[in-house]
Amino acid sequence: GTRKRVLIAAEQLRYVANPNAARLASGRTRTIGVLAPLSGWYAAEVLAGVEESCAAAGHDVLIGAASPVARDLIFRGDAHFHQRIDGMLLVDIACTPDGEHQLAELGMPVVVLGQPLQRVTSVSVDNVHGGALAAQHLLALGHEAIALVGGRAHPDTPHHVPTDRHAGFTATLQHAGAPLRDEYYAHDGGFTIDGGHRAMQRLLALPRPPTAVFFLSDEMAFGGLQCLREAGWTAGRDMAVVGFDDHPASVAFGLTTVRQQVRAMGRLAASLLLSEL
Repeated sequence: GTRKRVLIAAEQLRYVANPNAARLASGRTRTIGVLAPLSGWYAAEVLAGVEESCAAAGHDVLIGAASPVARDLIFRGDAHFHQRIDGMLLVDIACTPDGEHQLAELGMPVVVLGQPLQRVTSVSVDNVHGGALAAQHLLALGHEAIALVGGRAHPDTPHHVPTDRHAGFTATLQHAGAPLRDEYYAHDGGFTIDGGHRAMQRLLALPRPPTAVFFLSDEMAFGGLQCLREAGWTAGRDMAVVGFDDHPASVAFGLTTVRQQVRAMGRLAASLLLSEL
């Protein structure tokens, strides 16, 4: 019938459907917006997982840089971005209560990855439990002089991740009768390799250095391991070191770490968003 003749004509003319025209006709862009920091391994792993889920569902991914200015624009409903997407995924954004309220009122499906929220769908790991696991591991090895290197991943906003990891770790030490001493807490590691290096330098310079250090991220731990090598110390023999993340390079560094399955979280977050569509 008519359909067969149209298909034959399309084949002869080598016709390719215009996806933009189809999207206009359906009122759907078949595109997911992702707001994420465009540096660091975490965002790259998350995006790989997001892309896997979206590709399987026939959706494109539009990526925006998660600068404070861009974040605020999108929270307020920036039409330039919103008209091009059906739903939005925010990665490691540090959402305040006011920001969560704005996201809930956007009028489109939103999923936040990395932070547990009440009013918006979210995907995160149990960071309190992760911190407790690190403490339990070091206590089981017999350590009592245990240090913690933390920091703020987002200096401009409160962030639950370092707070939760810190809380789980310190509560477990406290319960075991080996509370974290003030001089063993380096709170300005900044979630960077350089920050971890500087923190370890300060800990090694103490009259009584700790025998074990928990870094709230693997990248800070990498800096700590570098500092130990430069000081002639051997990690695992002279100083126990534990990180958090299971960074792709952690195996090469020989780093003990609390694992979070970042790519799988990206797949799950995208699947949740697609199911809302």
